[in-house]
Amino acid sequence: MHVEADIQSLADLEPTVERLLARHLRQTKEWHPHALVPWSRGEDFAPDYEWSPDEANLTPEARSALFVNVLTEENLPYYFRDSERLFGREGAWGEWVRRWTAEEGRHGRVIYDYLSVTRALDPVALERARMAQVQCGQVPQPPSLLEGLAYVTLQELATRIAHFNTGHHIDDPAGKAIMRRVAFDENLHFLFYRDVMSAAVEIDPSGAVVAIANQVQSFAMPGVGITDFDAHSRIIAEAGIYDLAIHHDQILQPVVLRDWNLPGLTELSGMAEAARERLIALIERIGRVGQRLADRYAEARSSLHRNAALAR
Repeated sequence: MHVEADIQSLADLEPTVERLLARHLRQTKEWHPHALVPWSRGEDFAPDYEWSPDEANLTPEARSALFVNVLTEENLPYYFRDSERLFGREGAWGEWVRRWTAEEGRHGRVIYDYLSVTRALDPVALERARMAQVQCGQVPQPPSLLEGLAYVTLQELATRIAHFNTGHHIDDPAGKAIMRRVAFDENLHFLFYRDVMSAAVEIDPSGAVVAIANQVQSFAMPGVGITDFDAHSRIIAEAGIYDLAIHHDQILQPVVLRDWNLPGLTELSGMAEAARERLIALIERIGRVGQRLADRYAEARSSLHRNAALAR
């Protein structure tokens, strides 16, 4: 049940959602998962089949990224449930939620099929992890409409970046094409949510600032319930696919500080002003820590490459 403030915000933002949905439908392109999967490379699995990493010409970081990416996408039923809880089933809001769900459904399908056909990951371990993830049924659940909009904006952009950067670590042209296609969709989803939130900032700047501050403070990449998520996240960060520096430089700085113009907002309530001060300080701190970690990861990669060259 929506609280009174959310009901009013839904109504106030409905014209914006209707306009942005129409824009989205003009910009999106029809595509078919079956056309991107290299089916000719597939073969039957023998009853006694045991997977080996040698079967897939993928680096460990690419395997970790694909594992997390596909399981995040497979958790779609719960993201749909929470989106419908926040945005409702009626009007342009409901139409958007259903369209978004239909598009997201292709992502998990095409990545999972690709991984199965190419044997890029252990199919038994992957299916067990998928079962565990979906049975877990956990996703972030923002408590209000404004916090929900803030979260999905950050999350969609983070997902687009992670998918796109994963593609850079895949030598297989088919795998690259799949990750580019999925990242394109995620970018359109990000633009929709970013611009709805921009309208919310104009309508209720104080409420929006508090919501954004809360979500930036608590934000984490989707992954609750994914098997060995912390270990995979560390590998992904060390490879430069998605880390704290990227989160700062490509999400917080351009979206929160520039697009939503948090430093320039005026006539905020006392609570919102305090939240903005904490948020700006937090973003600066994330930038410093993220850069230190990124430098450490880069040095470790350089050392690894030097040692590999010497070994040859």
